[in-house]
Amino acid sequence: MTEQKTSLQPQKYRTLSFDCYGTLIDWENGILGFLQPLLDSYDVHVIDEWILEFFSEREPEEQAKGGRYRDVLARVLSSFGTRLAFIPATDALDSFTSSIEYWQPYEGTVDALQRLGKKYDLAVISNVDDDLFELSRKNLGVRFDHVITAEQVGAYKPARKMFDAALRVLDGPVLHVAQSRYHDIQPATALQLDTVWINRSMPSAARDVDVNPTATFADLRSLADALC
Repeated sequence: MTEQKTSLQPQKYRTLSFDCYGTLIDWENGILGFLQPLLDSYDVHVIDEWILEFFSEREPEEQAKGGRYRDVLARVLSSFGTRLAFIPATDALDSFTSSIEYWQPYEGTVDALQRLGKKYDLAVISNVDDDLFELSRKNLGVRFDHVITAEQVGAYKPARKMFDAALRVLDGPVLHVAQSRYHDIQPATALQLDTVWINRSMPSAARDVDVNPTATFADLRSLADALC
């Protein structure tokens, strides 16, 4: 995967803002690593791609109902039970959320963030609760200048409210970096932000939409190479 013809101008930006889960943190393997053993325990057997597709449909629907992200994840898991004819135990609902602590960054991401942090302010704009992001922060190995969460704002991306809240505190110009075109690239583009789509060419737990980013890279390492 190479950068698109529309080239980035590294000197243009003051702040790089990132989606977290799906962009920095490997949420696909985090989701599958929890759900596949759980489903096996209920003698339910489905392929990874089906799990991610079902998650990508149910998560935005549950986010639209509001509440903290830990409640969203519990409702998503309950939806799996409804669809696959099992009833998740209460401790499973709680454990799905707490498993975030063990979701790891994608390969090369920590080094890329450390390199980028020497040149730019770094920010996170994430559909998560404050305490849940703290579980992931320690795995990312870098200091973020700003962290904007759904819990703080009272909304979930792709709602414009999330980006409006971020732009009130971030020093611009801002380049927004994300894997989800649905949650991030589309709304950020609508606000006329430059965007980078991280396209790992693998099954995703996010809905897909048709939108053109400013540039596309296969991973964070490639982005850091281009900007640094």
